Amino acid sequence: MISGRVVQLRRYPVKSLLGERTSAADIGATGVAGDRVLALLDQTSGRVASAKQPHRWRGLLTLRATGGVTDPVRITLPDGRHLSSEDPDIDTALSAAVGRPVTLVDAAPPGATLLRSHPEAVLAAGLTDEVPADESRLGSVLPGTFFDFAPIHLVTTATLDRIAGHLPPGAGTVERYRPNLVLDVGTDAFAENGWVGRELRVGPDLVLAVLAPTPRCAVPTLAHGPLPRETEALRVPARLNRVEPLPGMGPQPCVGAYATVLRSGRVVDGDHVAVGP
Repeated sequence: MISGRVVQLRRYPVKSLLGERTSAADIGATGVAGDRVLALLDQTSGRVASAKQPHRWRGLLTLRATGGVTDPVRITLPDGRHLSSEDPDIDTALSAAVGRPVTLVDAAPPGATLLRSHPEAVLAAGLTDEVPADESRLGSVLPGTFFDFAPIHLVTTATLDRIAGHLPPGAGTVERYRPNLVLDVGTDAFAENGWVGRELRVGPDLVLAVLAPTPRCAVPTLAHGPLPRETEALRVPARLNRVEPLPGMGPQPCVGAYATVLRSGRVVDGDHVAVGP
C-alpha cells in the first residue's frame, strides 16, 4: 500500500484570489472549511470572475484572501490595504481594485458559469489579447458551489518537484497549482494519474475518492502575488504529463488530481496518508 503524510494544507476563501496555508482544517462534503466560500460576480456579464480568463481577470491574483471559517474573510489589496468581506463598501473597493464592476457573493447563482480561455491560445497571444474561451458551469460534482469540478485538489511532492526541476529557481509550484492537500507519499511524479477510482485515507477519519487528474488552464502561468509570470508552468506539464482527465476531453496537461469526500474528518500537518487498492 502507498502511504506517507500531509505536508501542506491550503485554502482559497475567495475564488481565483490568492489563499493561505493552514496547519489544520476540518474537511467535509464541501471541501476544506473556508475554501471557495466567496466569489466575485461580474456585474456586466453575470458570470463568476475567474483568472482562467487572463486578459480580463489576471489581476485577481494580486489580491489575497484569508480567514472565513469563524470570522469574516479578509482581503488584502496589492497596496497593503485590508478589507473585510462584511465592509459595507466592499463591492466598490473590489471593483476599483480589479478594474471592473463586481459583487462579492457567498452563494453561486443558479447555473453559474465562468469563461476558461484556451490555454494554448493564451500562451500564443499573450495576456492582453482576448482569445477563444469555453463557458463552463461551476459545481459539476457539487452543484451550487464555486468549485470548478470537485471540492478537493491534491498533489504529491514528487509531482511538484519534477515540475520545479524544469522551472527557473524560485518560480514556485504550490502557489501556482493551488492544491488543497500536498502529500509526500514516496511515489514517482504524476502517480496521481493512477489513483483514479481509489480511496485515500487521511488522518484518523477523512476518506477521499479520487475522481480524475486535474487539467491545467492558463492560471499557473500567471503572476501570483510576488511570483512573476512563468509560461513554462503550463508547458512543462504539457510535455511531461499530457493525459485525458475525463472521457471525451482529449489529452490535457495535468497536475495532481480531483477528489470528493466520502467521510469527513479533521486533518493536521503531518497526518498519515494511505492510498487504497
